[in-house]
Order: sequence, then C-alpha cells, then structure tokens
Amino acid sequence: MRGLAPYWIDSRNNNFDFPDVSLALDEPDGLLAIGGDLKPRRLLAAYRQGIFPWYNEGQPILWWAPNPRAILFPQQLKISRSLRKTLRKQSFTITLDQAFADVIKACSHPRDCETQPGTWITHAMKQAYQQLHDQGHAHSVECWHDEQLVGGLYGVAIGRVFFGESMFTRRSDASKIAFITLVQQLAHWEFGVIDCQIHSQHLESLGAETIHRAQFTDLLNTFCGQPEPTWQFESISNIQT
Repeated sequence: MRGLAPYWIDSRNNNFDFPDVSLALDEPDGLLAIGGDLKPRRLLAAYRQGIFPWYNEGQPILWWAPNPRAILFPQQLKISRSLRKTLRKQSFTITLDQAFADVIKACSHPRDCETQPGTWITHAMKQAYQQLHDQGHAHSVECWHDEQLVGGLYGVAIGRVFFGESMFTRRSDASKIAFITLVQQLAHWEFGVIDCQIHSQHLESLGAETIHRAQFTDLLNTFCGQPEPTWQFESISNIQT
C-alpha cells in the first residue's frame, strides 16, 4: 500500500511531466498529484497517461489515476430492450460538436447523481475544455427533442481512445441515447477503448467493466498513438438496434 504524499506540480514548470501512475495513493484511491494548471498541453499529457483532473471550487487542482479503472470496449456496448424501443421511436435528434459550451454548462449544474454531482466542473474547467474543443481535442454529443437540448455528454479524444468526462439529461433516456450513438460511431471508427473513469451501475448497464490500472495503461500505449478520425458523424440516423 502506498502511503506517500501526492506529487506537487509547480505551474511554472512547463515540461508537463507527471509521476508514474503506479505511485498514486491507495487512499483516497488514485490521487496522484496536486497543483499545476489546466493548460491544453498539460491536460493532454495527463490523459495520455490515464490521469484526469477532478476537484471542487476552492481546492487546488487534484490529479487522479484510480485503480481499478472503469472502461468500455465499444464493441461490447449493451442496449437494453427498453432503450431499443426508444431508439426505434427516433424521437431524438443527435448531433456532434454543435453545442459544446451548452453541454459542458449543463453538465456542471448540480444534480442528484451517484457519482457525478456536477459541482466539480468549475469555471476554470469549462474554460480549459473549451480550449481543448477549439483545438479539436474535446468533443460533445448533443441530444435534441423538439429543437431543445435535452441531454448530452462531452469528453476528450486522443488517437483511438475516447476519455468520457460527464453527461447530463433533462428527459428520460436522453443522455443514454447520446452515449449509445457515440459508442456505435466510435466502434465504426475502430476505437480501442472508452475511458469511463469510475465505476457506476449506470455505466455497467451499458457494458462498462473495470480493469486493473496497468491494463488500462497498456491500452493507452496501444491506441493513443493511432491516427485520429475526422470527427463528424457519418450516419447518425443508422443506429444499430
């Protein structure tokens, strides 16, 4: 069991290095480093190693690499019978990267949720991920009903890995439909893995599983260096049910 203090990152240090994820604390699970900043280069360096920021307003930036890690292999997506019925109704319209700022704002609103209360998406986080989006690294999936944004999600893509960050819903199943559509598109693009960060029953119901952190690192080493696709849905109406 590792009992050392987390690594301190000096924001004046521009080499953007992180310690090895094997040095993350056991308690709290996965805490690896404190401090630094949310510059795009630092965020991308973190994600490539399986590290992500997660902290509350008023705290220093906390960097995490939990063990085990929740992931989803795109080809192992599970769609329940009730969700298949919803998909066949085609009552939602799904878009990609059409309302990134609106999606991350909606995800940041406090809500009653098992693992993602929403308050951790600070103003600085919104600005940082908007920068990543403007540079083509962060993406949003939007779910619309009667021209109203009713659900969606956002995350970061590096190579053939998608790192999911947060989702929201304002209408039953809206975020699940957005997620299913994204996963099927990622499978079409031959993505190797989707990072779900932390286990939840909601994600497990969609096919997510947990693996050892070392296995996750191996997946990142395999898929992060692969060429990225052109980020546009090729046939969003052709959802497999």
